[in-house]
Amino acid sequence: MARFENAETHRAQTRFIRKSMSEPLLARDHEFDLARAWRDNKDEAALHELIRSYTRLVVSTATRYRHYGLPISDLVQEGSVGLMQAAARFDPDREIRFSTYASWWIRSAIQDFVLRNWSIVRTGTTAAQKTLFFNFRRLRARIEDESGASFDDKGRNQVATELSVGLHEVESMEQRLSGMDHSLNHVIGEDGESEWQDFLVDERPNPEDLIISYKDGETRSRWITEALSELPLREQRIVKARRLTEESATLEELGRELGVSKERVRQLEGRALSKLKSAMLRRVETSDDLIAEV
Repeated sequence: MARFENAETHRAQTRFIRKSMSEPLLARDHEFDLARAWRDNKDEAALHELIRSYTRLVVSTATRYRHYGLPISDLVQEGSVGLMQAAARFDPDREIRFSTYASWWIRSAIQDFVLRNWSIVRTGTTAAQKTLFFNFRRLRARIEDESGASFDDKGRNQVATELSVGLHEVESMEQRLSGMDHSLNHVIGEDGESEWQDFLVDERPNPEDLIISYKDGETRSRWITEALSELPLREQRIVKARRLTEESATLEELGRELGVSKERVRQLEGRALSKLKSAMLRRVETSDDLIAEV
């Protein structure tokens, strides 16, 4: 039954393509008349004639993207959507042929469809990635033919320069295009008992480690607060300004604030840190308790 349906689909697709390619080309003036009739009077007959005449452009564009592994019928359908969008937006008063205007819409619709369906992992989310996706293989083949050698860092730099993208984006896209999607349940190994997912490791900390780390952090913060409270107010101010803020104050700034020289601030800071260390060590069993695990 599946073969019958596939054969029927193929025959219907062939009939559609032949009919599209046999539609007569439109003269410039007649093309503009049809576009104005649709724009001004919503003449559906004019719209249908305009669409039928340029469906050949959809078929031609779709065939250029068939090597991405997607059904040609789907590509033609998406291109047809782009063609209808072009017809809805076309302004004949600008004196631009409809085929020129529609080509961009057709190509854009087909490219978006390819990017959405080529892989379950979203590809081409930026303009640079989209440019690379549709041009990388062609440029790589050309560079290899010209150099007669395998594709290397020099070739990657050439691709990056020609497409005005970053080298890291070229390297990332090359890796992305090197293999297709595989199911995590894909069986590997000679015994056939192992799957891809068996070799995936979650390197994130488990809930127990997260709770321990959180509690340890709270404890260390309490120790620091208690140790700081044992220092004179001036030394507390220096330690907080120099060690416990995102943008630490300079020795000169603190010297002006406290009315002493910056060298004196340096001495006070060293003495305060020594006192702070001693106060912290009195609160722990070993010095290792003061070190947070990374």
